[in-house]
Amino acid sequence: MKRFTNPRDIYHGKGALEALKGFEGKKAVICVGGGSMKRFGFLDRAKGYLEQAGMEVRIIDGIEPDPSVETVMKGAAAMQEFGPDWIVAIGGGSPIDAAKAMWIKYEYPDTTFEDMCKVFGLPKLRTKAKFCAVSSTSGTATEVTAFSIITDYKKGIKFPIADFEITPDVAIVDPELAETMPQKLVAHTGMDALTHAIEAYVSTVHSEFTDAPAIHSIEMIQRDLVNSYNGDMTARDNMHSAQCLAGIAFSSGLLGIVHSMAHKTGAAFADHGAHIIHGAANAMYLPKVIAFNAKNAEAKKRYAVIADYLKLSGANDDEKVAALIAFVRDLCDKLRIPHGIKFYGADSYPTEQGFVPESVFLERLPSIAANAILDACTGSNPRKPTQEEMEKLLKCCYYDLEVDF
Repeated sequence: MKRFTNPRDIYHGKGALEALKGFEGKKAVICVGGGSMKRFGFLDRAKGYLEQAGMEVRIIDGIEPDPSVETVMKGAAAMQEFGPDWIVAIGGGSPIDAAKAMWIKYEYPDTTFEDMCKVFGLPKLRTKAKFCAVSSTSGTATEVTAFSIITDYKKGIKFPIADFEITPDVAIVDPELAETMPQKLVAHTGMDALTHAIEAYVSTVHSEFTDAPAIHSIEMIQRDLVNSYNGDMTARDNMHSAQCLAGIAFSSGLLGIVHSMAHKTGAAFADHGAHIIHGAANAMYLPKVIAFNAKNAEAKKRYAVIADYLKLSGANDDEKVAALIAFVRDLCDKLRIPHGIKFYGADSYPTEQGFVPESVFLERLPSIAANAILDACTGSNPRKPTQEEMEKLLKCCYYDLEVDF
């Protein structure tokens, strides 16, 4: 038996933020990140709509990119003090992911972060509050998913929280919010969305219900991502829908080792001055993982199907897989994303020598590989890597080498 779970309601299209006017409750907390939602007026609009619905509203702001365990615990304490019956998270993946984890701690104050990380092991939520997610970026799709990513900076590891309980009750997918994204964010979130859709399509738990949104999302991303990056706002609006469809696909269809490696490398070199931004990591690793997974016969067939939908060239499945890899690499070039960690600058742009020294990478490689194998996303990957294979794969991702094993 398989399960397909989505939010109870998805409000989409321009003006969808007004759906907040119809919420019923006494108190709402709004979780938000940096200044962009405030600067562009969306935070005030959300607060005003909830107040029109008759609710007292409190704001938890300043949630950082790649939110920490400490931020989660601090926010949950504020919720305990206020007692909301609606939690509304507005912004990119970071504030929404943080708010999901705060929600767990708010409902169950004795829960530890380690408890939260037990895959599909959470108790029933909604005993105190319902959850609404309003996405402002076009990539993570956390507004429709059963996942949250929280960083333990003491360990230098991003941990996924995975449970259908944290699927939001309501998702608001209003493209007006996404029109404010800077160009670099358009690139990284768009490649995150593409990775979600491709990994969900070849996942070992894919189904007809996840295949359909995955394929259509991939087609839309092929059509719209580069145009969105170059400032076409119609394409930008389309990408906001495409990333949500990818989220619907992977929330129930799950992911693979592109995400496992991105989770475990993202903060692994923070002591050298930067993070490997999640969407950029996915973009760099995806071509290597496609080549690795294509050694599995079923995965190869499914990659070839994707290539067919994208109308890529190829007389047989091997040629179609190669064409799909070339398509992803070409997107990286058009979006100014490097092809390997060695060439990843602290500003995320390609450079001859990136911020991660070779000696540091090689020293940390065994532990990064071991942690990636243990990541929640590895279980649904079509090919199960050994420690040796994961280390070799990560080396290919560092040096930008072809995968031939």
